[in-house]
Amino acid sequence: MSNKTWLIAFAIMLCDLTAHAQTEVQRALGIEEMFRLADENSISIQSYRTGQEAADQALKAAKAQRLPDVSTSLSFSYLGDGRLWDRDFSNATNIPMPHYGNNFALEAQQVIYAGGAINSGIAIAELQQQIARLDLHKNRQEIRFLLTGYYLNLYKLTNQEQVIKKNLELTEQVILNMEAREREGTVLKNDITRYELQRETLKLQLAQVQDACKIMNHQLVTTLHLPEDTRIIPDTTLLNQDISVLTENDWQQMAEQNNANLQLAELGTRISQQQVKLERSERLPKIALVAAEHLDGPITIEVPVLDNNFNYWYVGIGIKYNISSLFKNNKKLKHAKLNARRSQEQHELAQEQTENAVQAGYVNFLTSFTDLRTQEKSVELADENYAVTSNRYQNDLALLTDMLDASNMKLTADLGLVNARINLLYNYYKMKYLTHTL
Repeated sequence: MSNKTWLIAFAIMLCDLTAHAQTEVQRALGIEEMFRLADENSISIQSYRTGQEAADQALKAAKAQRLPDVSTSLSFSYLGDGRLWDRDFSNATNIPMPHYGNNFALEAQQVIYAGGAINSGIAIAELQQQIARLDLHKNRQEIRFLLTGYYLNLYKLTNQEQVIKKNLELTEQVILNMEAREREGTVLKNDITRYELQRETLKLQLAQVQDACKIMNHQLVTTLHLPEDTRIIPDTTLLNQDISVLTENDWQQMAEQNNANLQLAELGTRISQQQVKLERSERLPKIALVAAEHLDGPITIEVPVLDNNFNYWYVGIGIKYNISSLFKNNKKLKHAKLNARRSQEQHELAQEQTENAVQAGYVNFLTSFTDLRTQEKSVELADENYAVTSNRYQNDLALLTDMLDASNMKLTADLGLVNARINLLYNYYKMKYLTHTL
């Protein structure tokens, strides 16, 4: 390949890298702003919001059952001549008929008593409306907690990247010092090789962490529906925020008041109770006010037929009772009662599960504080050990293996401290998720 061809290929590659670097947009993103973007852009939340709107319309439809039923009909017809026979079908006679007929009817009915069926239907629609709102709230909490996990993982990986880079720089400095000592004849090439091996290991860890950052960043960007070239930068002050250390009883009370699962289970119990009332209403009579207006012509009930319009109207009270419900509705009513009992048991189960989840989350939350204090002490000791070992090694009082052990201990302690801080914050947000106050 000629030099000109190499130059063109290099220029194209450089342009591609430059274009990629220019299209990537960094965006500093805090937790609260992330929640706001999720509320605006999440398809999952939008679907539940649409479900809430549908429940609102269902309630309006249920209340509309209280309005009167009004119907009207209008028809025009052509009537042929009639035929009249004796009972033995003899002596047929042709009966002339007016050929054009019309019919108009206007009927209205207002239910005044339906055994509680309409009220129960409205009550069920109202409860389903509340369920739709709680489903939206629950889904919003789930999306927020999911995003919080992505966000904190990205934060953890970003900090791990910084720690590895810092240790990589430290390793590079040690290698430079050892190369200088090798030229003086005080260090063997084999000693440098060991540190070069550690440097390559750190480079591999750095590449793995950077790749994991890309994956986590993509999941965040996709969920928030941000431009694909967005690179999210976590809030650097996040770990400095105050964390409320409440008692377990306080968290349990918050869960009892705000947890959507408990409220949904309670609403399920109330709906099943209304279903029992609805089934019972089938055994009761239905009473309605009725009114009608009719205009018919010609009058065909007379012989000969009268070529006139006949108008009549009426008002009254109609009573309807389904006798078959006495022997058909028993099984449905028993089924509704069993569902009501099952809903109550599910409510009690939800209470147990929520109480256990909050208790376990609170224990893990407290453990996070202990872990953080332990990791802070570990970092302090690892830094002291590394400083002492490095000084001794510079004065030929420690072996290279001692330096490697001290360096690995320092890296492990630094990463452990970062993870402990993130885990504390994660467990705090998990407690807020369990109480659905996120």
